[in-house]
Amino acid sequence: MGDLPRHVAACLHSGKLAMLAILVSAGIVLQILACALYNNWWPMLTMIMYVLLPMPLIFFLGSDTSSLLNSSESGWVGAAKFLTGFSLVGSIAIPTILKHADVIGWGAWVMVLSSFFIFISAILCTIQMNSEDEYSSF
Repeated sequence: MGDLPRHVAACLHSGKLAMLAILVSAGIVLQILACALYNNWWPMLTMIMYVLLPMPLIFFLGSDTSSLLNSSESGWVGAAKFLTGFSLVGSIAIPTILKHADVIGWGAWVMVLSSFFIFISAILCTIQMNSEDEYSSF
């Protein structure tokens, strides 16, 4: 994409940002629908983990997300990986425990897990976008 004019590259970058916004909005809508359609607000507990999920990446890695995918020996990168993994497991475990205890139904469980996978894809797309060097000049 180095040969594209600057305004075209900026437009493509804006489209990627819009797609990320749509993914996050779809995840929030699925989360709320899982609660509202089944008249049970217990699945909203997973929102705590969704808020905690990007925090280790923001606090410990900052803009250097390339070290997340490497096998580096830094203590801060290890802490970020551990806390992110903890949040990921908690995001799957909370709705699964609620379903196992018959607090929520199958439909709400599927919607909450769909919301989780949409959020994860948005986070992975954000990491991939931040690793591209061609947008760092904007």
